[in-house]
Amino acid sequence: MFCVECGKDETIFQNGVCLSCYLKNMQFSKGPTIMDIKFCPRCSSYKHKNTWVQEDFDDILRQHIKDAFSISPELKNVAIQTQCKEQDRILRCMVSITGSLEGQLITEQHPLTVRIKRSTCDVCSREAGGYYEAIIQIRAEKRTFPKDELTILRSTVESMINQLQKSGKRGLFITDFDENRQGLDFFLSEKTTAFSIAKKIQEQFGGEFKQSAATAGMKDSKQLYRMTYLVRIPAYRQGDFFSYDKSFFLIVSLHENKVRAIELSTWIEKVIDGKDIQPSKIYGGKELIREMIVVSRSKKDIQLMNPKTYSTIEIRKPTMELINTPMVNTVKLDGYLFLVPG
Repeated sequence: MFCVECGKDETIFQNGVCLSCYLKNMQFSKGPTIMDIKFCPRCSSYKHKNTWVQEDFDDILRQHIKDAFSISPELKNVAIQTQCKEQDRILRCMVSITGSLEGQLITEQHPLTVRIKRSTCDVCSREAGGYYEAIIQIRAEKRTFPKDELTILRSTVESMINQLQKSGKRGLFITDFDENRQGLDFFLSEKTTAFSIAKKIQEQFGGEFKQSAATAGMKDSKQLYRMTYLVRIPAYRQGDFFSYDKSFFLIVSLHENKVRAIELSTWIEKVIDGKDIQPSKIYGGKELIREMIVVSRSKKDIQLMNPKTYSTIEIRKPTMELINTPMVNTVKLDGYLFLVPG
């Protein structure tokens, strides 16, 4: 067969022409000569389609080019390469699109001007405007927080938020923060996430959880609400000693309204409802613990010496297990001396 284009006796590829003539008259890719990419100077994120993402610029440019250029499905094994030079605050690029057709390698080049447009993203705009949907309030029951406890609570909440942000919660941020004698207030941008964080605080530190809503205007004919999530930390803390049901206990851990404690005379673990502890006597925590010297020990008893007064006392061991350390921790509650489990 003869090619109607060049007249050569060649295999006809399409429309009466050979492959060589077909390739001369075809363009397999096309795209814009100018491209704008939006960049947020506050958080260094780029806008791709309708989403702001924090990725490397090379990856963002590659995605924009892939979206903006159309490539004929006739090309197989397509590869896109871009070379850019910065000039007068814009990028002068050459986009090379390579593919194959019937075993023939095809490369097409497109000059492209890339302009970086500075624009504040939706999240930074909200943050700058003081936007928030919820308040997490952390308070204490019948006491004020010591400084170290406030530090732990604040660090715990901020750590949760940092982890969520790293996992993709880009719209989550702390709008404002307040620390006072009553406790902590966190103003957060997302109420559903604020709810989850508040519940985790209750799970970790125990106590009571409450929520309330307040109107915050209208949007698209719908009423908007701001939520307040209150976590009231109990009067007792992990590591505190307390009396309950004519026995003495050490708090090992807290979970919502449940307390895991060890009975000091037996070292038997028990789970107690938090509301049952509220009327109990809370003695304090680690500041009550005193080290004593082990003088002698038997199967049931152990003799201890006060390292300051050199006075000795013999008490019943809470367990038959061997205590082979030269020093032990003790606590004295209402005149009774107990060994403190390590």
